[in-house]
Amino acid sequence: MRHQRIHPALVVIAAGVSAALHVGKLSPALPVLSTELGVTLVQAGFLLSLVQLAGMMLGLAVGLSADTLGLKRSMMSGLLLLSAASLLGGWARSAETLLVLRSFEGLGFLLMSMPAPSLIRQLVSPERMSATLGLWGAYMPLGTATALLCGPVVIGLASWELWWWLLAGVTASMAVWVWRVVPHDRGRIHVAARVGRVPSGWLQRLRHTLGAAGPWLVALSFAMYSGQWLAVIGFLPTIYADGGVASGTSAVLTALVAGVNMVGNIASGRLLSRGVRPQVLLYSGFAVMAGGTLFAFAALPIGPVFRFAAILLFSMMGGMIPGTLFSLAVRLAPGDGTVSTTVGWMQQWASLGQFAGPPLVAWLASSTGGWHWTWLVTGACSIVGVVLAMAIRSQLDRRTRDHGW
Repeated sequence: MRHQRIHPALVVIAAGVSAALHVGKLSPALPVLSTELGVTLVQAGFLLSLVQLAGMMLGLAVGLSADTLGLKRSMMSGLLLLSAASLLGGWARSAETLLVLRSFEGLGFLLMSMPAPSLIRQLVSPERMSATLGLWGAYMPLGTATALLCGPVVIGLASWELWWWLLAGVTASMAVWVWRVVPHDRGRIHVAARVGRVPSGWLQRLRHTLGAAGPWLVALSFAMYSGQWLAVIGFLPTIYADGGVASGTSAVLTALVAGVNMVGNIASGRLLSRGVRPQVLLYSGFAVMAGGTLFAFAALPIGPVFRFAAILLFSMMGGMIPGTLFSLAVRLAPGDGTVSTTVGWMQQWASLGQFAGPPLVAWLASSTGGWHWTWLVTGACSIVGVVLAMAIRSQLDRRTRDHGW
């Protein structure tokens, strides 16, 4: 047998990072797009949020289609759609064209990301699943941080068009890599249906998923995490600018805060594989997120270095939450053929949190004349997250009794 140098699950994770580059590629280009294409502040806001809007509206539907059409096929379709939209985007000469293409990028991102946890579950042994899903949970902060760091360099040395085309090439190359390395999963859902582990029709799978408590708990938990994380990370450049921090320094600091989120994701997978209970990681993550924003934003007599350290802890320890929830989505899905549907439902609520969190924090800041009450919003999200973690613990205990886990 030919020796496989790179495990297919790692290729799936790398594909996720390449897709996340497209989520983060826009922010560094906004000043140039404003000058060259006349993109207004409102249009810039829609360009930033269209990926979340697609997830908010289509997450469950894309999850259902991934379970029906095949996991690898869905992933490759998403990568190719991302590549095509980014390639065409490099020739865009109006904000309206970019908006249309951004919506296709959002759909491509969903098609790529929805089937990944289910595919990873099929590719790795059970004892490695938690650790690998923890690595998968780091795909978004890694891709976003990389785009925040590399985007300004490419745009400064060349143009925003080359930045779009470069990422199109990266994603197309990743689609070829997935096609060559990741094994096909064709027909697995039908096999599962024949042995009675999951209903075969999409409507039955939808009812099966939404009729179970587990998918709701992981979805709502992800919304409580994603809303506050994006609200804080998204406004850090504005907060730093208000404080007189230079734009170059601000970009590095923001990328660092986004990047350390990977530490929590990876650590969560390692800790789960060593027997740490998921609810412990959720409790810890939400508690540190609440405390981190309290020390970072509240009117307390502490210096900027300590406030920045608090933000780093907020992002790093908060990263344990998505890594844990991806693992829980696999465990709490009501059947083998509903994992992508469960992840899709989780993504839909995560996108809702990302869509609602930043405007809520911005409204509070504008109403109170500053960012010093931000911790109220993040603290409320964390309290709800802890309550949901308690309910998740009950679900896991029930499954342990029923299935002997």
